[in-house]
Amino acid sequence: MMRPNGLAREAVRFKPASFAGTFLALLMSALIVSACGTLLETGLRASVPPERYAKAPVVAAADQYVRVATGSGEDREEEATPLPDTARVDAGLAAEAAQVPGVTTAVADFTFPVRTADEETGSGARRLPVPGGVLTAHGWGSHVFTGTALTTGSAPRRGDVVLDTATARAAKAAVGDTVVLQTAAGRREFRVAGVAEVGPADTTRRHTGSTGTVAWFADAEAPTLAGHPGKADAIAVLAKPGTDVDTLADAVGKALAGSGAEVRVGDDRGAVEDPGLGHAKQTLFGIGGSFGGIATIVAILTAAGTVALSVAQRAREFALLRAVGATPRQIRRAVAGEALLVAPLAGVAGCLPGIGLAHWWFGQLQDRGAIPEAVRVHVSWIPFVAAIGTGLLTALAAGWAAGRRPARTKPGQALTDASVERLRPGVIRTVLGVGALVGGGFLTGLSASSSGDGAAGAALGVVMLLMLAVALLGPLVARLCAGLFGLPLRGAGPAAGLAAANSRTNARRLASAITPIALAVAFSSTLVFTHTSESHVADSQLRAGITADHVVTHPAGLPVEAVTDAARIPGVEEAVGLLNSQVLVPVGSGEFASLQGAAIQGVTGSGADLAKVQDLNVLEGSLHRLGGGRIAIDRTLANSAGAGVGDRLPLHLPDGTEVSPEVVAVYGRGLGLATVTTDRESLAGHVTSGFDSMLLVRGGSQKALTTLGEVTDASGYATERSLDAELGAWTGNTMAAVLGGFAAVAAVNTLVMTVLDRRRELGALRLVGATRRQVLTMLRWEGLLVATAGVLIGSAIAAATLIPMMRGTTGEMPYVPPLMYGSIAAAAVGLALLAVALPARAVLRRWS
Repeated sequence: MMRPNGLAREAVRFKPASFAGTFLALLMSALIVSACGTLLETGLRASVPPERYAKAPVVAAADQYVRVATGSGEDREEEATPLPDTARVDAGLAAEAAQVPGVTTAVADFTFPVRTADEETGSGARRLPVPGGVLTAHGWGSHVFTGTALTTGSAPRRGDVVLDTATARAAKAAVGDTVVLQTAAGRREFRVAGVAEVGPADTTRRHTGSTGTVAWFADAEAPTLAGHPGKADAIAVLAKPGTDVDTLADAVGKALAGSGAEVRVGDDRGAVEDPGLGHAKQTLFGIGGSFGGIATIVAILTAAGTVALSVAQRAREFALLRAVGATPRQIRRAVAGEALLVAPLAGVAGCLPGIGLAHWWFGQLQDRGAIPEAVRVHVSWIPFVAAIGTGLLTALAAGWAAGRRPARTKPGQALTDASVERLRPGVIRTVLGVGALVGGGFLTGLSASSSGDGAAGAALGVVMLLMLAVALLGPLVARLCAGLFGLPLRGAGPAAGLAAANSRTNARRLASAITPIALAVAFSSTLVFTHTSESHVADSQLRAGITADHVVTHPAGLPVEAVTDAARIPGVEEAVGLLNSQVLVPVGSGEFASLQGAAIQGVTGSGADLAKVQDLNVLEGSLHRLGGGRIAIDRTLANSAGAGVGDRLPLHLPDGTEVSPEVVAVYGRGLGLATVTTDRESLAGHVTSGFDSMLLVRGGSQKALTTLGEVTDASGYATERSLDAELGAWTGNTMAAVLGGFAAVAAVNTLVMTVLDRRRELGALRLVGATRRQVLTMLRWEGLLVATAGVLIGSAIAAATLIPMMRGTTGEMPYVPPLMYGSIAAAAVGLALLAVALPARAVLRRWS
């Protein structure tokens, strides 16, 4: 039934040009679906081989995800969100694991940063000359599985440190000397107990960005120096020779049951030592899954429109076949057979560049630090089958829908119907289009009344439903646009008037070109201006919120003593340290429950001290009670979580610890400063690095503060932070370029197909006396009408999406840079005019 019949084979064989546009549309569809599918599968299968724990066959570590259950019964699902920082386990579990039969030893592993002191102390302790000022510190016990070995001296005890050979040589430090280091526990002097050759597993860059400069401390002292007393990053279990790994893992799991530690073997050990893997999976899933789903829908809409246009352009041929005796079944088989001949070839041809796009995109994310270097692109047959299958089903469905009418038309009526465009759209298409329009309007209202992630989620539905409505109601929309824009065209000369008449009469042809242009403008504008709007508001809040005279930062972080050191500088009136991180806040309930990430700042000092250097724009409550289990939150989070002053807000700290602090204030500048504000003590023990992110200073001179780090003002710090947000901007712009570029190619393809199909019409105009210039002018006016309609419709959809979403997430209207919007609009108009002019010139050469 589905095998291509002779009509299909002969049509493709003798008129290949008629199928070129369909082939290109299906090729582009396969390209984008296969690329996103490859990234999605890579995210699902991503893993990293163990490096640090390569010689430890079993590793016990905490779950690095927070899991939220939604639904109930058979509909119960669990959403796993990676933690912002490392979750840790009780260091005492090493002793329990060591008692398991088959275990030679179990080591509590610690990895944390320490800083060199800014200056040498008066006691003669040496300052280590380390590039960047950061050393990666471990507990000495880890040397049994990392390959690190002493060259001189002995293992460290409390108050001791072992240095790597390169660092010791550069500092001219020998066993017995004293060095000064900054730790999470404060500035300390340590006696050099030994010098060690760094083992291969201690040079991994996965932990705290290790530069190969390493220090080791006594296992009993390391947790305190790391800022996590009694906690370890993981428990590395070493086995006796001949011990079965799976059996040992089961035994260790039973021994540690109820402790919160999970046993890992194989590549799962790599996920323990590389905390960025969970976030990389989330990024890839977001691009390949969420964005890929949107891209697939866009691909289906544009490819279906192109296939439908191709079938509609051959309505006369089908009518003639019906007139000479072809049965409806033969016509349907011919349309299906054409899809079977063209779609698979286009799919295979599109998958090859799709692999290239996936590799390029993945490489760019790795270069920007969003994906660990050890992760590799996973290429399999699944995305390609999905891409080819999607294209084939799209072609069959669109061809069937477009060929249904000519197939069932009576032979005597077929030629008459083919010569006149049908004025009324189908009932089913109209009902579905109106339904999508109503749904889009409903979600627009829902987005306007929501906040935070709820507004963003509803806005996604808005743009999808409105674009579906445009695609389904295309002929009606095109006729309306032709009527509106045709009025001014009638007074612009004969060529413009003819363009208006053509557009009004051939609304279906016009709709096929308007839809992809509207798609390109709507999605590109939504993606690009979402980021510009958020960045604009964040930048404005940051510049207004920092009232301090100076902002001090350091690439390695600022030690806890920096606040005291700054306060001693003459002229300094106030100095407040801020420790920045991320927390997870449960929002919604029931089936809509989820975790929302939120920036948090831990304040050194009181809320009154903070108010002297930072204006959070407090709307309710007061900062004076901040600290001791009391926090302040931004109004957008307050709305999302349904919390206000006096309520307790459940949240997960960076390492996953659950707390429910009391809300004492709600403020309005969280997007630019921090969504949650707490005291430093409540936050410091739950992050890997115990060093402050910045120091806000009121009074004093910039020159005097340079001994602490890099000094700038609010404006300079805002500029630097804008550069840090480059990854988010790049990701959004890349998505816009991929999706907008695809839709733009589809629009150009459709316009070229439309112009080439009008050979007879253009030839007739030349025969009745129209000059070549007049015909080209008419086509340019038509192209301008199509482009203008597409830009305005796409802009309207983007506005309906962005306005409520931005009001819900930032409380402000969208920020649309005129030059950026003008570039998008100009690109759409320019491509449309070019796509009309070039094929028209080729066609008119025959009539010169």
